[in-house]
Amino acid sequence: MRAMDDLPYLDSADERADRWASTMAGHDRDDIVLAHADSRAEIGATKIVTRDEREAREDATLAEFATRAHGAGNRAIEEAPDPHRTCFERDRDRILHDTSFRRLAGKTQVFVFPEDHQRTRMTHALEVTQVARSVAQALGLNVPLAEAMAIGHDCGHGPGGHASEDALSPYLVGGFDHAPWGADVTLKPLNLCAETLDGIRNHSWSLPAPQTPEGEVVSWADRIAYVCHDFEDAVVTGIVTEDMLPDIVAERCGRDRSSQLGAFVSAMITAAVTSGRVGMMPDTAEALAAFRKFNYEHIYLRPASTRQADSVIALLRALVEHYADRPHSLPTQTTQAVLGSEVNVSHIDAGSDEALKASVAYVAGMTDRYACQQGLTQLNWDPAKLPFAIGMSA
Repeated sequence: MRAMDDLPYLDSADERADRWASTMAGHDRDDIVLAHADSRAEIGATKIVTRDEREAREDATLAEFATRAHGAGNRAIEEAPDPHRTCFERDRDRILHDTSFRRLAGKTQVFVFPEDHQRTRMTHALEVTQVARSVAQALGLNVPLAEAMAIGHDCGHGPGGHASEDALSPYLVGGFDHAPWGADVTLKPLNLCAETLDGIRNHSWSLPAPQTPEGEVVSWADRIAYVCHDFEDAVVTGIVTEDMLPDIVAERCGRDRSSQLGAFVSAMITAAVTSGRVGMMPDTAEALAAFRKFNYEHIYLRPASTRQADSVIALLRALVEHYADRPHSLPTQTTQAVLGSEVNVSHIDAGSDEALKASVAYVAGMTDRYACQQGLTQLNWDPAKLPFAIGMSA
């Protein structure tokens, strides 16, 4: 092994620090500041394209029934329009910068505490966004609206994946569903447009259909993305093998994720051209259904998954009941976000419906790791009963 002093490109920490410090203020050139001292890139003579002009361009170029952006958008609380961004671009940006979206990086997609590069709930949302954008752009739909819906569609998820819905449902009238919870509770403080919220609220196929074609695209993109990437992660972790893929999927869509995504996206585009509706060609839709059924049987409902779900449910219910009995220990911001800013937290009765709803909101917002930490520190939870990582026995 070569000595460190012999490595040809090794800089000292002081040299790197000096280089970074030299860029602190940028570089003055011709009455503006540039990022790079040797910057030569130019735009040329240009005219700022206003939001009004971009909205007019949208109106002229989007598909007949695509959703148009207008001014500040249809929001619960009126706002002044942004001078540069459309209302749906603002929605997308607000979700992207929101704490609830960042927390998705620490929430389960399929595997609790992934070992390496398995998907989290955040990377799932980003892959859904890519699929939705590909379809929406090809069909002449409103791409920023589709992106906003896709980025935000899972912000209402609790820790531990869909097991959190089973865990939290007993405490709420009508149960806990991550889709409407995300639109009506988690993202409510962002004052998003009604169209964006509708797509988030109704992205699951078991719920009423979204009111926009962009929302329908996101519903399909969600299923396409998770079916493909969950199988890929399961192969990498040794839960299934590539040769177990159903023949109908391999023959019609290919064996690798790239081919499968391409086949599903193309089948949606072809269906739209054929029918004028958001859907998928029947033979490919049949393959998608078979793919999803395979995942349920071999990945989502395998014994290790159900044991893990049971451990998630037990932990989250214990946390909800712990905080419901101690509502004054809940963060004021969380409590007022779900019950209203006028609520005096100190007046909430232990074990009341208000205390339960606030506790559900708090627990639902936790990452997997934080929920486990709270179990250990607040409940003296047996570590052996916590959800286990890939490769660990129950």
